[in-house]
Amino acid sequence: MRVLQASNIYGVGFGIPSISTRPNSSYHRHATIATGEALAKSAPIGRKFSEQHSLKKGDMEKEGNSVVLEKKDFAVPRRKAMALILSSFVLSNYELPKVAYAQSVEFREYIDTFDGYSFMYPRNWIQVRGAGADIFFRDPLVLDENLSVEISSPSSSKYKSVKDLGPPEEAGKGVLKQYLTEFMSTRLGVRRESSVLSTSSRVADDGKLYYDVEVNIKSYANNNELAVMPQDRVARLEWDRRYLSVLGVENNCLYELRIQTPEKVFVQEESDIRAIMNSFRANKIAA
Repeated sequence: MRVLQASNIYGVGFGIPSISTRPNSSYHRHATIATGEALAKSAPIGRKFSEQHSLKKGDMEKEGNSVVLEKKDFAVPRRKAMALILSSFVLSNYELPKVAYAQSVEFREYIDTFDGYSFMYPRNWIQVRGAGADIFFRDPLVLDENLSVEISSPSSSKYKSVKDLGPPEEAGKGVLKQYLTEFMSTRLGVRRESSVLSTSSRVADDGKLYYDVEVNIKSYANNNELAVMPQDRVARLEWDRRYLSVLGVENNCLYELRIQTPEKVFVQEESDIRAIMNSFRANKIAA
């Protein structure tokens, strides 16, 4: 059986939005504001809210480490409706990102005792089943950001060490080739630009050797792939992503932790993504 454990909570600066709104079954609106720095930065937002709407004692509740503001029977005069909509748009596009990246992330530990591996992942990430990998988690807000684990079959090849892949540079070429094979497209006018950004090896605290590989892949597509004249087929950038892999060997299997993230997001979350990579372990399966 597969075991999922939530051990000690780790707080690091991961780019997780600290304000989220969601309607419940009674059509009430909730706003969850994490305590700490994010709450302090969002104080002007709260003041603007309080100037227009008064909260009763029962409107404020506490859920764990969060403060929940609940306003029932929320009514807006018609004359202020457009102003409220406009201010909400401005808030969602400008205020939220500033608060989001000030909030710390909480990590949980995933331990698979059946297949023999473990890693830390952001607490708010959700597990997606049927994704084809042994395990798959993704950010519910940044849909292009996710992680997964792949395990080789011991019946096809038996690995004794990650050195069986060759030096880290050779392993990096193999990782990039595998990604490009998976992303192969039959669409007209699509081209990919790719490169191996870095490869390295390290010995973790479990005494095992791991390879770290980082690659970048950009996808371009023509705006009018059926146009006859070349000048009418303008290539545009579809996506620009970084793919990070951690390779390890145990139980005669090759284990690979994969992390996908947009390049713009990686710049803001690099230290936290590397913390996830460093937490990955291939563990011996008990007989």
